[in-house]
Amino acid sequence: MTRIVLVTGGAGFLGSHLCERLINNGDEVLCVDNFFTGTRENISHLLDDRRFELLRHDVTFPLYVEVDRIYNLACPASPIHYQRDPVQTTKTSVIGAINMLGLAKRLKCPILQASTSEVYGDPEVHPQPESYWGRVNPLGVRACYDEGKRCAETLFFDYRRQHQLQIKVARIFNTYGPRMSMNDGRVVSNFIVQALRGDPITIFGDGAQTRSFCYVADLIDGLVGLMNTPPTFTGPVNLGRPDEFSMLELAKTVIDLTGSRSQVVYQPLPQDDPRVRKPDAGLAKAAIGWEPKTQLREGLKVTIAYFETQLRREKR
Repeated sequence: MTRIVLVTGGAGFLGSHLCERLINNGDEVLCVDNFFTGTRENISHLLDDRRFELLRHDVTFPLYVEVDRIYNLACPASPIHYQRDPVQTTKTSVIGAINMLGLAKRLKCPILQASTSEVYGDPEVHPQPESYWGRVNPLGVRACYDEGKRCAETLFFDYRRQHQLQIKVARIFNTYGPRMSMNDGRVVSNFIVQALRGDPITIFGDGAQTRSFCYVADLIDGLVGLMNTPPTFTGPVNLGRPDEFSMLELAKTVIDLTGSRSQVVYQPLPQDDPRVRKPDAGLAKAAIGWEPKTQLREGLKVTIAYFETQLRREKR
């Protein structure tokens, strides 16, 4: 039987890939987005598909539709975007979660929350297991996103306890791939665009801080796999590649793959920027059977090719 699946934030980087995967799996998709960071270009190839419907809507307002499943991905996810309007960012995470949970409650359908590794803040435990409560500055410039996502997780588990809602919570670690925005301020897109333009590659801090990098197709495998787990399994579950690279290692890899002559320059570290970030991915493997397959260099080659195309269009 064909399912109707709601994807909020469906025109964003991750959302567009999820919509595409669900349609390829035989589902019908209702893509909801207010285009704060998402773009029509990301889902333009789906617009003519009879199984795809696009609705422009802000999740901070109630939504009345009939669907069988909900993936709640709506929220700007890069510091540049979520700090542009921090109050709205918090509203999207919290009020948006309340509205989507209310919809799921009415429909008695499963709902998945796209949470984030940022709930761990600047961690004192490494790698970060799901049992770790985190170390987040509630007053800092990143708090609108970090605390908004933490509150959304609270709401999801309270709706489960109070209303027996079927919930899934995914904590997404750094993800990269085609359809990232060139101007989102994330390290992978920054480094690639700077290298392709021949600009200096900007590293904040000394370059020793680390991140794990998961290719988008692998991440989507994890989201779909999590949604398909039995109702008794809720998560939260880390979705990220369980290895790590320093910012300097990433910069050197991008320079190598692009053949760029860009030089590395250093700037002060932003407030509350985590020093380390790496998932403990044991639960994802045990509960979902999920392991990311794409090696960093392999995924970067595809991502670089995407940005080369984007930059050529920019020059026209």
